[in-house]
Amino acid sequence: MSAGCWDENWMERGYRIQGHGPVIATAIHAGHLVRPELVERMAVSEEDRLREEDPYTGRWTAVGDVTVVASRSRFEVDLNRGRSGAIYRLPEHAWGLDVWREPPTPAIVERSLAVYDSFYRDMRTLIGETVAEHGRALIIDIHSYNHRRGGPGAEPDDPRENPEINVGTDRETRARWSWLVDPFVAALRDARIGGVGRDVRENVKFTVGHFPRWVVESFPDEAYAIAVEFRKSFMDEWTGLPDNAVMAELGWTLDAAVDVARALVKERGRS
Repeated sequence: MSAGCWDENWMERGYRIQGHGPVIATAIHAGHLVRPELVERMAVSEEDRLREEDPYTGRWTAVGDVTVVASRSRFEVDLNRGRSGAIYRLPEHAWGLDVWREPPTPAIVERSLAVYDSFYRDMRTLIGETVAEHGRALIIDIHSYNHRRGGPGAEPDDPRENPEINVGTDRETRARWSWLVDPFVAALRDARIGGVGRDVRENVKFTVGHFPRWVVESFPDEAYAIAVEFRKSFMDEWTGLPDNAVMAELGWTLDAAVDVARALVKERGRS
């Protein structure tokens, strides 16, 4: 099945899959749309939703041969959590936010989970076909994270605990894939804009979520997923406005590292 043919009606389906090749770049928290039947029940504001989503991350998926971009908000269904936790039901599931004025009915929940189930079926097919053709597959799972939770005028969170780029890897399988992860992280650090490098660290702020873990469990010897979390210093996380120049620089940095990783994946895929 060609990934490109899955692009029809992607807003309704909840995600878009396009392209062909061994590197799959995903932005599964990029979406902002919520079904009307859910909006009318929500207590959380659109502004608060946007602040906890990963806007603009879909742009960076251009580094992949295949791009997967979500259109639905994580507040409708979170593709990076296990199925039982994919619907935020309590404030502790959603950064303390009171999500619901009126909780969704079981039928509404099932309609949201249908997006979740479809996504994982399609990703199993996509990764399986990629492995069958190329021998290996690399998934770059792109996210962003807040670092000014104290408010728009507050000081940013401690940079010692909030790297500009956090690379998340599955610790249990990290050693087996060090031939890929180590050069990828090194290339991120070596990419310099105007002589200035980036603060790139591994598993400091985050490791990996459910989706990358599912990848390595489903395709233990053929596919690996690396989570790349960009600190939201490329945007104003309170207004949602991006700094396009910084975004372009980060995109170039990621693209350079993916080029290194792609060559390794192709080499190992042939062996």
